[in-house]
This record gives sequence, structure tokens and C-alpha cells, in this order.
Amino acid sequence: MERTEISYQSPKQPVVSRKKKFWTPQRKEALIGWLFLMPEIVGMLLLNVFALGFSLYLSFTSWDLLSGLSGIKFSGLQNYIHLFQDPTIWKALRNNLFFTVLTVPVPIAVALVLAVVIHSKVYFKDYFKVVFFIPYISSIIAVAAVWSVLFHPSLGPINQILMDLGVSNPPKWLVDPKTSLIAVAMISAWAGLGYTIIIYIAGLSNISNELYEAADIDGATGMKKFFKITIPLLRPTTFFLLITMLIGSFKVFDIISYLTEGGPDNSSTVIVFRIYQEGFINYNMGYASAISWLLFAIIGLITAATWKMRQEESF
Repeated sequence: MERTEISYQSPKQPVVSRKKKFWTPQRKEALIGWLFLMPEIVGMLLLNVFALGFSLYLSFTSWDLLSGLSGIKFSGLQNYIHLFQDPTIWKALRNNLFFTVLTVPVPIAVALVLAVVIHSKVYFKDYFKVVFFIPYISSIIAVAAVWSVLFHPSLGPINQILMDLGVSNPPKWLVDPKTSLIAVAMISAWAGLGYTIIIYIAGLSNISNELYEAADIDGATGMKKFFKITIPLLRPTTFFLLITMLIGSFKVFDIISYLTEGGPDNSSTVIVFRIYQEGFINYNMGYASAISWLLFAIIGLITAATWKMRQEESF
């Protein structure tokens, strides 16, 4: 008798298609993040990107600010032609370069020495950090007001001390075309010294003491350790300070506006103050925008050159 095998096949289960939800937890989380970022993005687009583009457009126009938007008239390259023929612009640029020389390399060198002394040789380090940092966090106008009294040509304590020391004709400081920019640079360098010192102290704290101990074992002197260990290992910190201080020196405005208003005889006029004069005193916004783009190009070139030097040094 033959055996018959009967096979049973299970019926196919119907495939149920599930629609994927669009609002997944990940997308909800991303949406919440973008909503928090939206005010900053909108502000950046309006205040930076739009302002930058509008300024570039205005640099090719002639616009009296008091005439409203209807007074904008296209003038081509006229503003840039006038820019390179304007003697006050070249004088402001020379003043800016001189101000940069006084307020960047000299304060960096002084701050480095003071930071090393405070970090390794001084008791009550935190106290000295606060003392040096107070001028930086103070209002620059308040600092300038105090120094304007100190620099008073006849009644100021500085000239009184110089006359007591035998100087019969002390400098007139802020009211003398020969010394006005030097006086402003001294005040600016003094006010920013604390920030530079704090940054250098932070860099010094990252240098291992084992390097100095090894140098002591080899008989290295303090000066040799300073030039062979401290300075080379602080190069990234110095590079950061150099870039930020260079840019800051070309953006100086408030202290000059308060102390000298660019005078006397334009002896302390700088690029940003010329932008202010043309845009908000003479109401010539087209020419002010052209000067702004000159400043933008100068800062860009300086930053690129400094960055290139840093890359070549690292290589």
C-alpha cells in the first residue's frame, strides 16, 4: 500500500505597509534646535550679511544720508577715485600704522615679561591678575577721562612731576600734534595690557614644569630657559594675540573720539574715525562706505599675511 504524503502550505500573510512618520523624534529635536538658533541667524543675516552687501552697493553711489533712500544715486568708481586722491585718508592710514606699531608689538613684549614674572616669581598671583585686568574691563571712556586729567598740559600730575624733575617745557600731550597720537596709544596700550597678561599666563600654565626641571639639570640659566622654552612654546598664544590686536588697532575709534576727535590738525585721525566723519558728520554715506571697504581690504590682507607666516613657520 502506497503512502501518500500530503503537504500543507501556509497561506501567505498579507504585507501591511506602514507609513513612515515625518515627525520623528530626531526631526522634532532638530526643529527645536533650529528654532532656538533662528533669532541669531536672522540677526546675523540682517546685521552682517545684508549690511555688508548694502555697504558694498553704497560705495558705488552718492548718497546724502538726510535725503532718505530716494537720494541714492549711482556714481560708479567716483568714490574710490576720490579715496586714493584724498590726503586725509593717507594721513589717517599713516596714523593707523603708527598707532599699530605702538599698541601691538610693545605691549605684547611687556605683557610677556610681566606674565612670566607673575606666574613664577610673585606671591598673591590672583591679586595681581585682578589689578592688571581691571582697566581692561572698565569703560574705555572712563579710563580716557582719568588719563585726560593726568595728561593736562599745565595742571596734570604727569607734567607736574616732569617739571619737578627739571623738565622746563614738558610735552603738551593731547593738545600737541606731535604727541597727541603717542598719548592716545599709551592709554590704549595700558588699558589692554591686563588682557594680554591673562592670556599669556593661561599659556604659561600649559607648559610642563618637567621641561624647566630638565633645563635646570643641564645648567640652563633663566634667560636661556626663557628664550629656548618659554617663547617657542608660547608661539600659538603670541600668534592669537597678534591677530586680534592687529585687527583691534585698526578698529580703534572710541578713545580717539573722546580724547582728541582726530585732532589737533588731524594728527590723531584714523581710518574708522574718518568713516564716522564722512558718514555721520558730513552725511556722505557713499564715500564712508568706500572707506569702510578700504579698511576691510587692509585688515583682510594683514590677517592673510600673518596666517601665511604662521603656516610657513609651522611647516
